[in-house]
Order: sequence, then C-alpha cells, then structure tokens
Amino acid sequence: MGVSLSRRYLQGMSLESGVVVIELGLERGEPDSYRNSSRRTTPRWVPSMLVAALLLVILGASDPPAKSPLSQVFRLQVAPGDAYTLTSDGTLVAQTLGQLTSYDLANGQILWQSAQAAPTYRLRQVEGLVLMRPFQSGGRDPGTSAVALSNGASRWEHDGNVLTVPGSPTLLAVQPVRSYAGANRRVEGAIEALDPFSGDTRWTVQVPGTGVLLGVPGPADTGSRMLLVNSDRTMDLHDLDDGQLLASESIPAADYGPGNPSVAGGVILLWHPGVSGMQISAYGPLSLRPLWTRPAYRADVIKECGLLACLVGDDGVRAIDPVTGDPRWYRPQWKDIDVQGTMTIAYAEEADQKPVAVVDPDTAEVKVDLAGWRPVAGTSAGDAFLVTRAVDAGARSMVAVVRPDDRQPRPLADLPAGTGDCESAPNRLACRNMYGELVVWAYREG
Repeated sequence: MGVSLSRRYLQGMSLESGVVVIELGLERGEPDSYRNSSRRTTPRWVPSMLVAALLLVILGASDPPAKSPLSQVFRLQVAPGDAYTLTSDGTLVAQTLGQLTSYDLANGQILWQSAQAAPTYRLRQVEGLVLMRPFQSGGRDPGTSAVALSNGASRWEHDGNVLTVPGSPTLLAVQPVRSYAGANRRVEGAIEALDPFSGDTRWTVQVPGTGVLLGVPGPADTGSRMLLVNSDRTMDLHDLDDGQLLASESIPAADYGPGNPSVAGGVILLWHPGVSGMQISAYGPLSLRPLWTRPAYRADVIKECGLLACLVGDDGVRAIDPVTGDPRWYRPQWKDIDVQGTMTIAYAEEADQKPVAVVDPDTAEVKVDLAGWRPVAGTSAGDAFLVTRAVDAGARSMVAVVRPDDRQPRPLADLPAGTGDCESAPNRLACRNMYGELVVWAYREG
C-alpha cells in the first residue's frame, strides 16, 4: 500500500458496528486555536478486507518514535542565588559557591574555571569580558571586577559600578546614588571612561552635585554619546572617545525617574510639568536644540517603538513621531510596550506583564498572537525568540518559538514540572528546576 503508520495512531480507535473509526487527534496541550477545525475523519464504511490489511500494516510497521524537538544536553548543581548567563559565543558562564565556570553549550564540557570570588547577583558580558559586581555589605561599595570571557583570566578591578553604553565599547565607572530613579541612573562625583581591555581610565568628567546618566545614539560615523542631566537643570552631551563637551542646554524642572529623560528615534524626550499639565519636550541628539513641546496626554512613561516614540499611560499606548511630535496611532487596550530581540511586544497589563501580540511598531498592526504566552529572556537564532505558557491549570508548561512570519507561536515541547527562571541562546534553552539544578536543552524549531 506504500503506507507506514506507527503504533501511536492506534490511540483513539473505536469499533462501531464492526467498523474501525480512526481519530487522529492532537492531544498535546496546544490552545484550541491551534487545532484544525477542517480535519476530515475516516469514512464509516470500509470494506472488511481493507480494514484487515490496514491493521496488518499498522501492527507490522513499527517506526521509531519521532525525535523530540527538545533534548537535554547537560545539567549542573546550582544554588537559588547563583548567577549565570548564556554568552553570544556559545558558552554558559555560571557562578556556584563563588567559583566562576565556563561550559561549552554544545556538550557541557568545562572550558575554564576562575579563582574564588565574592558571590555576584548578576553576570554581564561586554567586549569579551564578564563583569561582576558582588553584593554590597554595609556602606562599602564592592566595586566591579572583569575577567576574560575566553579563558577566565582576571583583567582588572575598579571602584564603583561599571556601566555599558549601547553602540560603544567605552565603559563608564560611576558612583551611584541610592534613589527611586532606578539603578545606575543617578550618579555623583566623577564619571570615568575605562578601556575595556586594561581597565585604565581614559578620561574623567566631574558631576556638579548629582546627575542622571544615559547613552544617546549618534550618527553612524560618530557612534554613541553620553548625556548627563545635572541637578542645576542643565543637560550636557559628551563625546565618548575623549569626554569632550559637545553641547549644553537648559531644561525644565522635571521628576527624573525611571525612563526620564529617554531616547526614541534618535531624539531626546523629557517628560515634565507644564502650565496646564504634564508635557513632553524634544531635543536634537547632536546640538540639544529644542525641537517641540506638546501635551503628554495621560502618559507617564516614554519608550522607543521602532522609529517612533510610544507614550505609555493608564489610558493605553500612543505612538508619536519623535522628530515632530505628531500622533501616529493609539491603542487604548494596550498598557505597555517592550522589545524582545528585533520584535516589539504589546502588553495588556503592566503589573502582570501579559503579552498581547508581536506588533509592527510603525502601524500597531498585530503580527503574532501571544495571548497566554510569556517571553523567555535571552536570544534565539535569527529574528526568533522563545515563549512559555502554563497548561493543565499550571501543572506543566510548554515552550514554543515565535517567528515574525508565523501568526502564532510554534509549540516545541513540554517542559518538566517545576521548571523556571529560563534563559535562551541560539538553539539552546537553560532553566532552573525544583531539584536545585540548571538544565540546558538543545531545541529544534521543526
């Protein structure tokens, strides 16, 4: 007959008046929308000779089970507070009991181990380095240390917190000020630009009083720059190569909380009180020249949305052109917006972070339905990213891949019960389990 069927297709067989009815269901836990409502069933009248032949084929042919798209590569014992990260060069770096170890994501082989270090709450990678900042005890600043990502060798140590600037190899060492303005945003004293390889100070800028620090992207031939918003209501723009002051501008009094000021579409946006309510003012990224001032609607957060700026508030998400301030689109049912890799995600609730969909930031068009799914931190191959969802009332969870050309996430497999705190890398997924282990799986997208 030229047909090969495995034993698993016998599931769902029933006998009705001596006739075999075969139902090929998709009992895998996918949402109802993944099921094919136009699925056809086997005709109810089948000649008895054909039925007998079909049963012989089914029982005689035992195809090997399909290989799972999720297969375990290795696991290691970790404590709940141990930090780990998946690197861009195909390794996992984990700190267990103060020991920093690098593992090959392909097979779990240990590549190097460094000397004991103080427990670190987070591992960061930049310019071939792993940056570690231990937990702060008492009033003493623990400083930041750097080890080589290639072999674990100690490179340098520096006082204070060391920040990275997107689009620039320059590292900035700062003395953070404890405030509600968010980690690393409000600084005081000296800002030192460090050479990533040696840790040597290249230039220093003194902060008058306290200030808010952020990176600003510049033209393609200049790279990023450093923006410093001072407590005296001035805003300074510095070159990251030599620290030179490029521009300065007076600005309105504002509440410099998380995300304020912000940068969207290359334009600096400041949320501040106006004569008749909250306003947003825009400034040029090269000269800091004022561009426009408009009402802030009911927004209290400004985020980048592709080439637009998204105003997020309790009345929804509104996109404007950052160069002119002109409105582009408005979605009252959305409560937040974020970026995952190269894709923009809309959320239904800010507090619970319930994803709605992958959307086109220029038009608000829905691209991929994400209802019920939650993004996994990290990266994946190409433009894709991973998501998980709870099924069976939370008894288990599924992992799926999101690609920009698919209307829905593509399910990969079930995750073991008690799995959480996951991070992804191209073709790899790492999660903690209930047994105090970090498990690394390889996954195939089908």
